[in-house]
Amino acid sequence: MARFSANLSMLFTERSFLERFGAAARAGFRGVEYLGPYGFPAAEIASRLRDFGLAQVLFNLPMGDTTKGERGIACLPDRVEEFRAGVAQAVEYARALGCPTVNCLAGNPTPQTKMAEARRTLVENLRYAADHLGEAGVRMVMEPLNRFDFPGYFVTHSGRALDIIDETGSTNIKLQYDIYHMQRMEGDLAATIERLLPRIGHIQIAGNPGRHEPSVGEINFRFLIERLDALGYEGWVGAEYNPRGRTEDGLGWFSTYRAKSEG
Repeated sequence: MARFSANLSMLFTERSFLERFGAAARAGFRGVEYLGPYGFPAAEIASRLRDFGLAQVLFNLPMGDTTKGERGIACLPDRVEEFRAGVAQAVEYARALGCPTVNCLAGNPTPQTKMAEARRTLVENLRYAADHLGEAGVRMVMEPLNRFDFPGYFVTHSGRALDIIDETGSTNIKLQYDIYHMQRMEGDLAATIERLLPRIGHIQIAGNPGRHEPSVGEINFRFLIERLDALGYEGWVGAEYNPRGRTEDGLGWFSTYRAKSEG
């Protein structure tokens, strides 16, 4: 049965970051994820996880300067040293928080970057990160993002992501499949998930259009979650969406799954 984690970078943002852990637990989530833990001492986050009985499911490698719109630096040839320093930082936090999976965002090539060079840099960085995370017992995933919300992002389709993963030769990299992003880029969700499931390491959900609650919009999430259960998916499903109002007021979609997990 699917296990749900709350993305604390988007949910419960009415509270301070450290207060969101308790809010997620009270809402019935058993795991949490977020963009990154790096602004807080690992011991402080670990204490929140213990206090509320939560699993740390996933966070991202350092993504660069998010205030400038950066979503990863892994494909940037002039920032390899920064990327490698970020890998070391992620390993340290993953160990301290018991986090089994770390996501890598490729980023946006600059106008001066040749696409072949960006791909070569991404492949080399992925291999480096996967090796070092693997030594710590941590799996890496890579996530395609849609080009509408993130213009210029380097990896926008699941097939392209898997081609790049294959090029690394690493056995420690899987696909992070965000259903919202892939609905916008590819569609054919059920068939794609079934075909790629052995290579998927983490799944995220949000309604489309709007990236709001998974009860809103064109995607039949009840069907997809039931299909994941039938296929034997044992990973986490991350609730990563923009609530239309107060987070708790939009959690009606989660009540059925919470009841099953507690039954």
